[in-house]
Amino acid sequence: MSEISQITEKIKKFRDERDWMQFHDPKNMAVSIILEASELLEHFQWKTTEEVEKYARQNHAEIKDEIADIALYLFELADNLGINLIDAMDQKLKKNEIKYPVEKAKGKHTKYNKL
Repeated sequence: MSEISQITEKIKKFRDERDWMQFHDPKNMAVSIILEASELLEHFQWKTTEEVEKYARQNHAEIKDEIADIALYLFELADNLGINLIDAMDQKLKKNEIKYPVEKAKGKHTKYNKL
C-alpha cells in the first residue's frame, strides 16, 4: 500500500468515526480547500520577501498545519471523486510540459498562451 493510500485510509477512518461523510460532498470539500488555502495565505499577507522568510522560519509549525489541512481535504476530495491523485498530477505535469516548453518558458513567469 502506497503512502498516499495509507494516509487516505487514515483520513477516511477519522472522518467516518465522526460520521462526517454527510458533510463532505464535493462542493463543501472544495470550499474547505479554499478556506484553508486562505488561512495559509494570511500568514504571508502584506509581508515583504525578507519578512516572509523570517516569518516562515519563526512560524513553521503553524504554516505546516495549514498546508496539512489543505492536503487532508484535497486527498479526501480526490478519493471521494474516484480520482487517483498521483495519476492526475502526472497527467497534469505532462500537459504542462507541452504548454511550457523549456526553451520558451525557462526563467519566465509568462502564461503559456503569451510565450
